[in-house]
Amino acid sequence: MAKRLLLADDHAMILEGLARLLANEFEIVGTAPDGRKLLAEAERLQPDVIVLDVGMPELNGIEAARRLSKMLPSAKLVFISQQLDPAYLHAAFSAGAKAYVAKQSAANELVQAIRSALKDRYYVTPLVAQDPRLGSSTNPAEMFGAELTPRQREVLQLVAEGKSTKEISVALNISPKTVEFHRNSLMDELGVRTTAELTRYALSRGIIR
Repeated sequence: MAKRLLLADDHAMILEGLARLLANEFEIVGTAPDGRKLLAEAERLQPDVIVLDVGMPELNGIEAARRLSKMLPSAKLVFISQQLDPAYLHAAFSAGAKAYVAKQSAANELVQAIRSALKDRYYVTPLVAQDPRLGSSTNPAEMFGAELTPRQREVLQLVAEGKSTKEISVALNISPKTVEFHRNSLMDELGVRTTAELTRYALSRGIIR
């Protein structure tokens, strides 16, 4: 029986291309255009593999992966992204990814990456797998340091997307004072003083595009 795949990307043409690429070997059970819809579809469809982008609206792929790892621990998470900086790999594998594929070479890599993930082995695109620590048996995240807390990442994403304190308060179901607390804590921890600097940090870490 073919393994069941759920695909997530905010570009419809990319979703269609991925579905065509994978349909001969896997069963495509659904697609999602953003991180929050991905969580809902994953819970509903219970796929074997979830292929997702790093940068997605509403909830980025990294944070979605963290939640999926808890919600569906048996599902294999395969990232496909144009972002190849090691920081993105750190975030993805720390979030529970089994594979990270370069979007520009997906046609040649994605099926192999999914097969590796299904065998519970790590896969890293050869475009960034020059470091010997990026092997199939060791989590590539181990070559990187610590990260922000999940709540900090949520607040950071929404701040960087230009949301107001009130909008963030409603989106996360927390008080405006709590939003300000997290924003100030982020600034102190990251050594920045402006929203523009927070936005640059979020961009550099793949939290937003």
